[in-house]
Amino acid sequence: MPEHVSTLQLIGVAALTAAGAVWAVVVMRLLRRARVEATERLAAASLPALPFQPQDGPPQESVELTPAEQDAFAGLVRQLGHR
Repeated sequence: MPEHVSTLQLIGVAALTAAGAVWAVVVMRLLRRARVEATERLAAASLPALPFQPQDGPPQESVELTPAEQDAFAGLVRQLGHR
């Protein structure tokens, strides 16, 4: 124990340190609780005016091309390939 510091000052420093640690723990718990509650509120909030959105897209469609359309498409591909 330093000679120039009284016992009362040492007790004060210890008490302030303990109070600071308790304050930090309480603030961290409050922030964590607020974050969890905010996440729950966001998850529960929905927009009732919008219809349900499916997660997958429409089924893939295909169209049979006539031989003339196939030739025209092949010519277009050749033209675009040369640029």
